[in-house]
Amino acid sequence: MTELDAKANLHRYLREARDALLGKLDGVSEYDVRRPHVPTGTNLLGLVKHVASVTAGYFGEVFDRPFPEPVPALTETAEPNADMWATADESRDDIIGFWHRAWAHADATIEALPVDAPGSVRWWGDTPVTLHHILVHMLAELNRHAGHADLVRELIDGRVGWRSPGDNVVEGDAAWWSAYRERLESTARTFA
Repeated sequence: MTELDAKANLHRYLREARDALLGKLDGVSEYDVRRPHVPTGTNLLGLVKHVASVTAGYFGEVFDRPFPEPVPALTETAEPNADMWATADESRDDIIGFWHRAWAHADATIEALPVDAPGSVRWWGDTPVTLHHILVHMLAELNRHAGHADLVRELIDGRVGWRSPGDNVVEGDAAWWSAYRERLESTARTFA
């Protein structure tokens, strides 16, 4: 595989993963898209805001191609976890718009630079990196948070699927899922 093929392949997987994460918001109410679903506060809109924020940094500042707008949640004075939730002043459309702009900027960086283009990650102690390194890092970051979104969406309304509810998992047979879950629980209890 050539370097160009490797870059295109990683970029394709990034696009698929970002579609999967954003798809988890489809059909979810304003309340449910924002509310914390686990003790650490994880919520769907916050996951999208976080990934958009770090995308702006990793494909912007790291390669001396700054994202053209401020990212307040990532400033030195931002409160902890400011990038992990949407404030009352931020609409779903605001966050999704930011997401699209951050990824358009990332796509431009990926397309403009060779896979071995050098960069430096300030928040890693000025660690030297390459575009390949950041593509792999962001693919892992994005898929990690898409997995979080899978579970949060299931907690909201029971809907499951890879990119959108039902696209790769059998849905609708509550009796089968109940029996399946009970079988797993029964097996686990033998180890209690």
